[in-house]
Amino acid sequence: MVVVIKGAGDIASGIALRLFHAHFTVLMTEIAMPTAVRRRVSFSEAVIQGQAVVEDVRALLVQDKPTMQEALAAGCIPVFVDPTGTVVKRFVPDVVVDGIIAKRNLGTHIDDAKVVIGVGPGFTAGVDCHAVIETMRGHRIGRVITQGSAIPNTGIPGDIGGYTLDRLLRAPVAGIFEPQRTIGDTVQQGELVAVVSGFPIYAGLGGILRGILPQGIPVTPGMKVGDVDPRCERSHCFTVSDKALSIAGGVLEGILRFTDKRLR
Repeated sequence: MVVVIKGAGDIASGIALRLFHAHFTVLMTEIAMPTAVRRRVSFSEAVIQGQAVVEDVRALLVQDKPTMQEALAAGCIPVFVDPTGTVVKRFVPDVVVDGIIAKRNLGTHIDDAKVVIGVGPGFTAGVDCHAVIETMRGHRIGRVITQGSAIPNTGIPGDIGGYTLDRLLRAPVAGIFEPQRTIGDTVQQGELVAVVSGFPIYAGLGGILRGILPQGIPVTPGMKVGDVDPRCERSHCFTVSDKALSIAGGVLEGILRFTDKRLR
């Protein structure tokens, strides 16, 4: 069964990892300049590096059907630069999963495939997709919603180690991002971790730098550019999160609930 996942950030990559392990054929799409901060667990890195490895799965940047087939034959996940989702129309997959996590629907339709799943806020089950997967941390995360929508975006990140807003790094101004530290580094509260157009970005708390944008990415004021994890478990920087795996489990359930048994 062929699944197209729109988006290749850390949540979409957790979904891809779980579906790949469950023997689905997975294709992914991404924008030309990815903005995922958890780059070590995001297949979007293939757009920048040509390939990316998340845990035990490799993804390759592809341009067309022949390179896609080569990637699949090599046991890899193909990643297309495809901001408008033309791959869906070109290859007519059995399932489309919108994992962009834009907090709004950027163009996914319920008739894009036999099964269409929206991840997070911005989708309504039965209107623009068959099922919505809850992404809000807490009791409902990963649940399959077949009527209605996910909990609206609050603008407040989930609690990790007792911290919410303090753990995120945001751009103070528009400009070109220049990281001063790398993923996996230990940082102290108040330590310089990045610069944008001469304006410094300091860590709001001490911990492990779990994610940070790469050098040269254009950013806008308030844009998320990094993530400090106060739990100080360095391995968390390089493995898919509990949140991503919970959401991925919901996607897997949603696919099986809405898939015709003849396609299994």
